[in-house]
Amino acid sequence: QVQLVESGGGLMQAGGSLRLSCAASGRTFSSYNMGWFRQAPGKEREFVAVNRRSGITYYADSVKGRFTISRDNAKNTVYLQMNNLKPEDTAVYYCAADRFGIGTIHAPQYDSWGQGTQVTVSS
Repeated sequence: QVQLVESGGGLMQAGGSLRLSCAASGRTFSSYNMGWFRQAPGKEREFVAVNRRSGITYYADSVKGRFTISRDNAKNTVYLQMNNLKPEDTAVYYCAADRFGIGTIHAPQYDSWGQGTQVTVSS
């Protein structure tokens, strides 16, 4: 497993931007599919975006066009740039790594998780 540490969360007004970072340990970062998930109070954890080891990205419909996932394999880091934030984006955001799968939208596919970072968007 890889160790993941998220950062960059905070409080933002609607329409603003935040960039989340997730730093990974180990020397095989480039071989992982890296995903972002989020969980709002009282709701199930939901898929946000994935950056597959191939470089292909995929987004949830709710964030498409507003969020961008990217990775820097030299820095063992994956990012989530969040623009035009909405109050419904308020959640704890988790970074996740999938070593052996294809980088799907399903949380159980991922075998390593960060501790999460809170994002709060006020209206």
